[in-house]
Amino acid sequence: MTELRGASLGASTDYHRIYNPTNLLLRYARGRIRHFASRQIFAVATGIVLWFLISPRMALIALILAVLGDFADCVYLRFIPRLLERGHSYQQLSLFSGVTAAIQALTAATCVWISWHAQHDSAEPLFALGLLICATINGGLVLPYNRIAGGVRLTVYGLTPLAVLAGEVLGGFEPDTHMHINLAGLAMLYTMMIWLQRFMVGNFHRTRVHMKSQFEHRQQLEVSNALLQEQQEQAIRLALVAEHASDSVFLIDREGKISWVNDSFTRITGYTFSEAVGHTPTELLVNEDVDQEAVRILMENRAKGLPFQVEVQSCCKDGSLIWIETNQVPVRGYNGEVETIVAVERDVTAARLHAHEMEQARIAAVEGERSKADFLATMSHEIRTPMNGVIGMAQMLEGTSLDLDQQLYTSTILSSAKTLLALINDVLDLSKLDANKVVFSRVDFDIHESFQETLCLLQPQAQEKGVVLVLDAPKDIPKTIHGDDRRIRQILLNLVGNAIKFTDTGEVRVALDIQPQGDALELSFSVKDTGIGIPENKLDHIFEHFSQADAATTRRYGGTGLGLAISRKLTKAMGGDIAVISEVGAGTCLTVTLELAAAKPSSDAGLNTEIVASAAPSVPSGMRVLVAEDNKVNQLVMRKFLRDVPVELAFAQDGSEAVEMVQQTRPDLVFMDMSMPVMNGLEATHVIRNGGGTQPVIVALTANAFDSDRDACLQAGMDDFLSKPLNRNDLLAVLQRYGAALKIPSSC
Repeated sequence: MTELRGASLGASTDYHRIYNPTNLLLRYARGRIRHFASRQIFAVATGIVLWFLISPRMALIALILAVLGDFADCVYLRFIPRLLERGHSYQQLSLFSGVTAAIQALTAATCVWISWHAQHDSAEPLFALGLLICATINGGLVLPYNRIAGGVRLTVYGLTPLAVLAGEVLGGFEPDTHMHINLAGLAMLYTMMIWLQRFMVGNFHRTRVHMKSQFEHRQQLEVSNALLQEQQEQAIRLALVAEHASDSVFLIDREGKISWVNDSFTRITGYTFSEAVGHTPTELLVNEDVDQEAVRILMENRAKGLPFQVEVQSCCKDGSLIWIETNQVPVRGYNGEVETIVAVERDVTAARLHAHEMEQARIAAVEGERSKADFLATMSHEIRTPMNGVIGMAQMLEGTSLDLDQQLYTSTILSSAKTLLALINDVLDLSKLDANKVVFSRVDFDIHESFQETLCLLQPQAQEKGVVLVLDAPKDIPKTIHGDDRRIRQILLNLVGNAIKFTDTGEVRVALDIQPQGDALELSFSVKDTGIGIPENKLDHIFEHFSQADAATTRRYGGTGLGLAISRKLTKAMGGDIAVISEVGAGTCLTVTLELAAAKPSSDAGLNTEIVASAAPSVPSGMRVLVAEDNKVNQLVMRKFLRDVPVELAFAQDGSEAVEMVQQTRPDLVFMDMSMPVMNGLEATHVIRNGGGTQPVIVALTANAFDSDRDACLQAGMDDFLSKPLNRNDLLAVLQRYGAALKIPSSC
């Protein structure tokens, strides 16, 4: 395309370069200068004639005037190219060339005047008229190149005869027959001048039109030649590309037979050029083992005469099957009929195998993730189920009369069981965070109450070590905010618990602050201790899984190293971050920053009654409670927990029995285990909810602790969720809450 544009612009540029006004002025100047000597020879010859016919003095005057006028004109014309280079405009130079042309024409007219009046006895001044005609022809020749200069010359030469005759009349010359003849000759002179002007301009215009036609024709030829050359070069390039392409390329003629193949076709299929040409692709590349449906689709697309792309199987010369991606494009002739089909084919066997392997790997990864989730769920259930018995019995044992050693043993059992339960919860939380499956439940809550209750849980641990636990909370911060209260408590619990564990003396100070950030609120709290501190080179590792400062720290203080990792992941999942500053021997400060929403104006958060740890919830008397639980130990725990509670307690061994007992006894509340033989808890709940009649409150009672399990219980129609191991106060709180809703009077 560049060559085509160059050819087009070349011819057009040549034409405009020749005939633009500036170039015509330059051509005029060069022509006048080039023929200066010829004109002076004519002037000298004229002077010689005047020398002998008139007088030497008059001949010299006429010659000097003619030479000086022409010389002055040529001197100016010689400077025109330089003046153009210096930036002078064409209009200025052309106008001034008219001035110098007028000077030259006046000197020539003076010579004519001298010749006319030199001999008073001459009746016909033919010599003067001859000079005037020669000057007129010379002026008319340059008229097309410089209209101003040519027009000035013809005007001067046209006025010269009138000036001569006017001079004779003013000089007292009486008109006679000679005067009439001179007037007639003058009219003929003017006619000749007009004709000459029209002829020269017309001839120049015809020449210009002819030249333009030639330039356009040349331009068309150059464009055609450039196009042909470009097509030839493109054809050569395409031929080289097709010949040396790594993909198989072959051409199919009108009859559907192969007319040309490249070397890659031979490399991929095994068929040489001579073996392939003259055969149809179907004859060479299709056998009974090839997918016939794909071949049918290929043939249909080819018959439509449209470009298409499809993956098909091909049979190589050695009988092996390969998968190819074929791109076929029809090439149409001038009549619109398909003359050739260009087929470009690529062996995609390895790519399809890789895609298949990737899909298998993806399926294996999904299956592995599912297996991991199933394993964690199973392990959670299997560990929590016996833990329910251990913690439940330990709690019951703690309420009996024990001596000091027995109290120590019981408290040790409870402490160890709770530590194991915390580890299980940490592992489950970490697995959910790694899989981005944590679901946040954002509600309006009282931030002061949330922090105070969390720190109250840790107060016994701090008192046991002699560490002071302090909460700094400005009074002017908002009382209620909108966020996931449970997850914020979990982060605070991990950070403060960690600080207490690594602080032997001094204090752990929690500073709470809330600042407005546009329509949102920025919650920040720091946990600062006076503990052992963290070396600077270990600060980047404390948030890694199962990581602590060093092995000695692990041996001395224990722990799994998951608390900070979980806290960092939870914080980032909620759009915040944790910063850490520490000095060995002086302590550590961890700062959490979260962006939360403001609470709704109508929020009732913070109106809950303060929980008193020493007082158990009051349970309504006479509630009919059914426990669907197949594990004997868990049944025993439930019996012991509710031994002193005024409820009518019944047990079902599986889901099917639970459904029958609900229909027969109409209990007020059902504790439904999710994993039972015959019929699990979800199925039993579906049956109960679809059975009609008075519906009981159904509370999930399960060792499965995932959020997905909680959601499944609620979607099945259950009203609440309790996870094992059970806490007696949580159990009693459920009975109290739903007993009050059922308007059953509380026991005294």
